[in-house]
Amino acid sequence: MKKKIVALTGAGMSAESGISTFRDSNGLWENHDIMEVASPEGWRKNPALVLDFYNKRRAQLKEVKPNRGHEILAELEKNFEVQIITQNVDNLHEKAGSSNILHLHGELTKVRSVSNENYILNWTEDLNLGDNDKNGNQLRPHIVWFGEAVPAIDEAIPMMEEADIVIIIGTSLQVYPAAGLMHYAKSTVPVYYIDPKPAVIYDLANPLEVLAMSASEGLETVRSQL
Repeated sequence: MKKKIVALTGAGMSAESGISTFRDSNGLWENHDIMEVASPEGWRKNPALVLDFYNKRRAQLKEVKPNRGHEILAELEKNFEVQIITQNVDNLHEKAGSSNILHLHGELTKVRSVSNENYILNWTEDLNLGDNDKNGNQLRPHIVWFGEAVPAIDEAIPMMEEADIVIIIGTSLQVYPAAGLMHYAKSTVPVYYIDPKPAVIYDLANPLEVLAMSASEGLETVRSQL
């Protein structure tokens, strides 16, 4: 019986691949105010801007490759059962070969109907105004925006409860409910936290090892310990 690793990954996981992290410097995301491009209000105010923003990010996915960190998580499947819970909307875990990936905040390669959140399509090209579902309703990015519910959290909680090892990678632990997931792990389960600028983790009873490193460096270190 393989031990179960649950890896919670954030923007820092993909930073080495060249995907910018929006909390970096000034609260702007590729020079956009977050709420302009990642909120229901922004969508109502200027849907064309929102679509353009995500079209550029979707196009970028064709240029970027998984980094060594993504590859290590995929390689760990040889000896462990690995479940990835990611806050990222890119497809780099998939490209690296990981088998079990839950996207908490949606996916750039999918779109959904504005009137039916269960009407979801795979989508790799630009999404434009006038691209509609079969009932004539506009399609929108399949992304969880600020202020929207995170339905996948209900799947993530039991995964964390069943973990034998937890690895948290490249997240500022500022965005909830994702940041609270580690507290669902059994208190005896070791937690590794990898981030170049790690946040302080309070109220965690688990054995905790903080590695102030990039995703690739930290995962190489953790793998050698496992």
